[in-house]
Amino acid sequence: MATDPALIAALRGISTATLTMQLLKRGVRRGWMAGTKPLQPGGPRLAGPAFTLRFVPGREDVSTRESYAAPNSLRDAIEAMPEGVVAVIDSRGEQGAGTLGDILAGRMKRRGVAGIVSDGPMRDVAGIRAVDIPVWCNGAAAPPSIAALWFAGWQEPIGCGGVAVFPDDIVVADDDGAVVLPRALAAEIAEDGAEQEDLEAWILGEIERGEPVKGLYPPDEAALTRYRAAKRDSG
Repeated sequence: MATDPALIAALRGISTATLTMQLLKRGVRRGWMAGTKPLQPGGPRLAGPAFTLRFVPGREDVSTRESYAAPNSLRDAIEAMPEGVVAVIDSRGEQGAGTLGDILAGRMKRRGVAGIVSDGPMRDVAGIRAVDIPVWCNGAAAPPSIAALWFAGWQEPIGCGGVAVFPDDIVVADDDGAVVLPRALAAEIAEDGAEQEDLEAWILGEIERGEPVKGLYPPDEAALTRYRAAKRDSG
C-alpha cells in the first residue's frame, strides 16, 4: 500500500513524545516499542511504513548456516523491501544473538530502506555505523542470529518491544525510541501532533518569560485564549 510522502514528511517533524500523547488521546496505550534505542543518538528522526520481519526461538535442526540460503530466508525478505520502508524486527527481545550485521544492513541501505527497528541487539555495530543506515535496537551482541533464533517470515503481524506491529503501520523513531502508529490513525495524528507541538512551543516560551506552570501545562481556557491570539498575531 502506497504511503503519502507528505504524511511521512509531516511525521518526521513530530517527536515520539508528542505522538505517544496523541495515541493516548485515542485510547492507544501501547505504541512505544520498549528497548528500541538509537545506535547513533542525535540523528534525524526516522519515519516510514513498517516492513515486518519475524524471528522465533532457534532450534538446532533448522537454525543452521544452511538456513541462510533456504527459500524464504531473511535474504529473500530483504530483496522484497520497497524503498522508504522501515524494517521492524521481532527478535523476541533475545539478547544472545544479533539479528543482522553490516553486510545485510548495507544491502538494505542500497535498496533504499529508510531504517531498521528491532527489540533485540545488532552485531557488527561498527560496520553498521559505517554503512550509515539509521538503526534503533537493544544493544549489541556478537553471535549471529542462528545462535538463538530462526527467521520465520515477513510482512505479517509481529510483536516488537511489547507492541503489535502490522505491515504498513507507520513507524517514527527518534532519541526517545520508536513508536508505531496504526495506519488508519496516522494522518489525523500528524495533524493534531503538529498543533500540539506549536502549542507546547508557545508554552515553553511563556515559561521562559517567567510564567508559572499551573494553568499553562496543561493549558486552561485563559492560556488557550492567549495562545490563539498569539498565533493569530504571528500569522
